[in-house]
Amino acid sequence: MADYEQLRLNNQLCFPLYVCAKEVVRKYKPLLDELDLTYTQYITMMAMWEHEQLSAKELGAILYLDSGTLTPVLKTLEKKGFVVRQRSKDDERSLILSLTPSGKNLQDKAASVPEAMMKCIDMSLDDLHTLHKLLHKFMDTSLK
Repeated sequence: MADYEQLRLNNQLCFPLYVCAKEVVRKYKPLLDELDLTYTQYITMMAMWEHEQLSAKELGAILYLDSGTLTPVLKTLEKKGFVVRQRSKDDERSLILSLTPSGKNLQDKAASVPEAMMKCIDMSLDDLHTLHKLLHKFMDTSLK
């Protein structure tokens, strides 16, 4: 009978990544509820705070999200008054996203979220920096 060692959960990279991602998002939830944002809306707003104006295609590339996932997020953020979606004057096919004053003001309220998250994770700063570096290396080499 075959051993199927390759099918053991403990031998999978995907399983600890999945569990950690799920748990991190769960820890974000109460913090983001106070901002009336989902995690996907939060990372979208972080990109917008950093760039203030982006095309939907640029934003999708930054967030590793396809248009089917991004479109409803952007519609919701627009309804909340945090972003404006407009067709490009140069290319009607391109959707340009701009941060509104209300969206910019939300940044002040969100500024405490990263520190609050750090308190939820029981790891040394050195370990977190190493993990961050390794995850970005994985993203850069495996997901592009």
